[in-house]
Amino acid sequence: MVLNITLVVLLSYCMGSLIGAYYITKWMTGQDIRRLGSGNAGARNAGRELGKKGFLYTVFIDVAKVMIALSLTSLLFPENKIMLLVSAFFLLVGHIWPVHLGGRGGKGVVVYLASTLFLVPMAIVVLGIIAGIGYLLIRNFTVSGLIAMLSIPVTAWIMGEYCIGNGLFILLIIVLIPHLRTKAEASV
Repeated sequence: MVLNITLVVLLSYCMGSLIGAYYITKWMTGQDIRRLGSGNAGARNAGRELGKKGFLYTVFIDVAKVMIALSLTSLLFPENKIMLLVSAFFLLVGHIWPVHLGGRGGKGVVVYLASTLFLVPMAIVVLGIIAGIGYLLIRNFTVSGLIAMLSIPVTAWIMGEYCIGNGLFILLIIVLIPHLRTKAEASV
């Protein structure tokens, strides 16, 4: 049991540390994405710098690593929601703070959304509806998307998935940390 938990933690962190935008940009241009555009190692910056292909490759890698890690966790711990949340937590931590990149990874939005898709697929549908309405009202993709992400734990709670909802709420707070840090640095 302890060996399996250790395996899940290490595998999840290592898989999370595979930053799609970093590797795709290295492969396509030989450059470090963190030195381009916004300096973020995420799908949005990859899209701005590399076009649609860079964005889609990045999203594919980041979603795939989450689905693989959570699927393996599910095999090791069938029906264990806590271990799935532990895996999602370490995927997110590895993505945002990868050791091999000096703790400068992505902001974790795609990892969070992919984890949600695995854990509570209906929450992604609700998020899409709220994000779409939010964008129509305020015309800002980032703000409407971040607001819509608040619906994810709420949707899980409404569906009776209290443990998953609580875990997704904690993960959401972790995702907001790099966004708030970026806003604070921009205002200085």
